[in-house]
Amino acid sequence: ARQFKIIDDDGNRSLDFKEFKKGLRDFGVSQLEDTEIQTLFSQFDNDGSGNIDFDEFLVKLRPPMNNHRKDLIARAFQKLDKTGDGFITVEDLRGVYNVKKHPKYLNGEWTEDQCLKTFLDAFDDKNNKDGQITKEEFDNYYVGVSASVDNDAYFTLMMTNAWKL
Repeated sequence: ARQFKIIDDDGNRSLDFKEFKKGLRDFGVSQLEDTEIQTLFSQFDNDGSGNIDFDEFLVKLRPPMNNHRKDLIARAFQKLDKTGDGFITVEDLRGVYNVKKHPKYLNGEWTEDQCLKTFLDAFDDKNNKDGQITKEEFDNYYVGVSASVDNDAYFTLMMTNAWKL
C-alpha cells in the first residue's frame, strides 16, 4: 500500500501509464523498454480503463490466496446461495442479509429490494450488472479483499463475523 501511495503522484488513488513508468524507474526497474512497460501496465490494468486502481495493483503483487481463505469464501457463497443454483440473487439474500438498519431503508428512501440489489451490486461484474452473483464474481470480489488483508487470522475473523460462518 505504501508503494502505491508513493507512485500515485497526483493522489487520485489510481496510476496512469506515466506514473506507473516513473514508479518502476524510481524502484530501480530501468532496463525495460517502453513497449515492455506498456505490456506490464496492461497486465495490471484488468478492467482496461487505462488506469491501475489500488485493488488491481494489490492483486498482481500479492501471492495467490491460500486454501484456507478459498474455503472460507466458498462457505460464505454456499451460505448465501440458498437455492443452490450457483447464483446469489435478491431472493437468496432475504433472511440472510438484514436491511432493517440500512439508513435509506429507515428513512423510506429505498425498499428492501433496493437495499438488497445495491448490496449485490458490490459483488456483480461492473461490465455485466445482471443482478445475479456467480461464484466467480464472488471469488473475484474476495480476491481484492484478500489482497488487502495480510493476516490470515484477521481474514478469518472478518469472514466468520460478516457471514456468521
